[in-house]
Formats: sequence, C-alpha cells, structure tokens
Amino acid sequence: MAAAYLDVPIAIGQGQVTTQPSLSARMIESLALDGSEHVLEVGTGLGFQTALLARLAADVVSIEMRPDIARQARANLSRLSRQGVRNVELRIGDGSGGVPDRAPFDAVVVSAAFPEVPAPLAAQVRQGGRLVQPIGPGGHEEVVCFERTPSGLVRLRLVTPACFVRLQGRYGFPPDDTDGS
Repeated sequence: MAAAYLDVPIAIGQGQVTTQPSLSARMIESLALDGSEHVLEVGTGLGFQTALLARLAADVVSIEMRPDIARQARANLSRLSRQGVRNVELRIGDGSGGVPDRAPFDAVVVSAAFPEVPAPLAAQVRQGGRLVQPIGPGGHEEVVCFERTPSGLVRLRLVTPACFVRLQGRYGFPPDDTDGS
C-alpha cells in the first residue's frame, strides 16, 4: 500500500482516520519513554502507533471502540509478533473511561480530541506519569503533554497544533455526534 509511505492520515472506515505518522512520533516522543513503562493507548486504529509504543515500552494496553477496526488492528499486530511486538493487550470498548482494571499507567496517549482530559483517564495516570492528548472540539486542536502530580494533571507543554477525530464515549462526545457540528 503506497499510502503507508505518505506522512498523512489515512481513512480507515467508520468516519475514522489514522494519526499522521510524524504526529504519532511527536506524541510518543513527548511521553519520554525509557522502555520500562506500562502504557495505555486510547484509540488503537489499525495498530501502527500501537506497534511503535510496544517497541518502546514494557507493555501496552490499547483500547478501540469499533470492533471492526480492532479486528484489523489485531491482525496487523499479530503479523508483527515475529518482530517483537508481543506485549500488547488489545481491548474493544469505550476508551474515554480508560482501562481501570489495568491502571495505573506510566504513560497514556489519547488519539482523539476532547476539550479536556476526561477525569477517568486523568485518574489512571501514575504519579509522575505523562498523558498526551489533543485538547479541543475535534478538527482543530492543540496536542498537549501533561504530567501527573499530587494535585492532578499539570500541563507540561504544547506538543503541536493538529486536527483529530473526536473522542467518543461516556466521558467524551456522544457516539452519534461524529460530524463536529
């Protein structure tokens, strides 16, 4: 697939797109992973970013809301198991609430936009851990890196401006409101 070599988002169906590869790299870099981290990824997509995280962290729990997309990601990640991508737990569900039974996480990457970090995600970051998320309404955001302190999440820095799909779910936008209007 020639599109895999382009630095652009790729439509993956159901109104979703992949994160542009250079943007994934910037988000992951902002987490300052050293290889020992327990990571949560919200929004698996087709598993490209998941595979990168798996190579850079001790383990990754990734959650995808759409079963059809999750099945494609599972197949893609399975093909990469010979290259060392064996430390991923892929779940299907509402990522806006995180994965509380696997928390706390050293790092969290959210690949969908919401005007604030949902409280359940903030609560699942270990003290000293980092969370990166596009903050905004969907379609025009600031990707922000936060650190968990005793008083909660503190904004560390703006990573980059970007455009993302909307975070849907119980702690995000309603699932039927995907057009951004």
